[in-house]
Amino acid sequence: MSKIEKVIISGGGTGGHIFPALSIAAEIRRRNPQASILFVGAEGRMEMERVPAAGYEIVGLPVAGFDRRRPWRNVAVLWRLWRSMRRARRLVRDFAPQLAVGVGGYASGPTLKAAQRAGVPTLIQEQNSYAGVTNKLLARRARRICTAYEGMERFFPAEAIELTGNPVRPALLECDMTPSEAKRSLGFDADSPLVLVVGGSLGARTINLAMADGLDSLLADGSLQLLWQTGKSGAAIGEEATRGRRDVRATPFIADMAAAYRAADLVVARAGAGTISELQLLGKPAILVPSPNVAEDHQRKNALALVSHDAAVMVPDDEAPARLVSEIHRLMADPAARDSLSRNISAMALRDAAAKIVDAAEKIIDSK
Repeated sequence: MSKIEKVIISGGGTGGHIFPALSIAAEIRRRNPQASILFVGAEGRMEMERVPAAGYEIVGLPVAGFDRRRPWRNVAVLWRLWRSMRRARRLVRDFAPQLAVGVGGYASGPTLKAAQRAGVPTLIQEQNSYAGVTNKLLARRARRICTAYEGMERFFPAEAIELTGNPVRPALLECDMTPSEAKRSLGFDADSPLVLVVGGSLGARTINLAMADGLDSLLADGSLQLLWQTGKSGAAIGEEATRGRRDVRATPFIADMAAAYRAADLVVARAGAGTISELQLLGKPAILVPSPNVAEDHQRKNALALVSHDAAVMVPDDEAPARLVSEIHRLMADPAARDSLSRNISAMALRDAAAKIVDAAEKIIDSK
């Protein structure tokens, strides 16, 4: 039976924050089915739907991120932050957790700060190779900081760091279909190579436009198939580009990502920390197109951490219109290059991350 009986997990904003949080919660519940887990997120963000759908209670704070391009709007942001801090203090007082876990994103700031001020021990899970602002501000008083990359001493106190990796959705690792079976389950030919294009939970406009413009070239000889996740914002682009084609399917959302990954001979994706951890654990050759619209340009730094080990190919966002399709052509024509990428990215995988993080949490409670 786990020593964790009552815990707050806070953070969110994107799937890259939410999926690790849910994996940590699932591991706590696996060890102690009676554990009381309260999620705290940001009002209006995707965690407010995804967390209840997974069977957990969540409370939303009115917190919002700072607008760096239009600083005059931050008066309202500061007001929302003050309200969030007040509410977070009440939540911590009333719920009385043994531990508060922060998974990053601005929603975790007020909650973990309130926990630290109340004397509740805190654990931070940092997914990226370049630490986020919220986690850097909280790190000094955190009991443990679980990371997915080496060299994080430049951001955090060295004595608090534990290299655990990023938790991923268990279903991805439990899929036992062969690639051929996975292709058939998704409606594709079992014997033809398949390229999986995913823009993250919110979609990726640059990737979508590059794929739409290069589709004729990519599929001209009939040797490839394409599964293209456009995101909701790119649905119209994908629908228009693929109308009447049988060798490509565009969809705003892929429900069975385990089958999609299993079917893929090559993956094109953004470079969010969660995506990279999935690619590492599954050993998938990949072309990474880092989003330029993220704090501290952390996706480019995530991608470079792989490129430095010859574990992925990176195409900068502004070069994607000219280069992305040609890079897909190059790698799909070179199985040896794909095999090399697969071996190298698999060698970087840190396994059993959720278990390691919950182990660290239990040690904190023990020491308390």
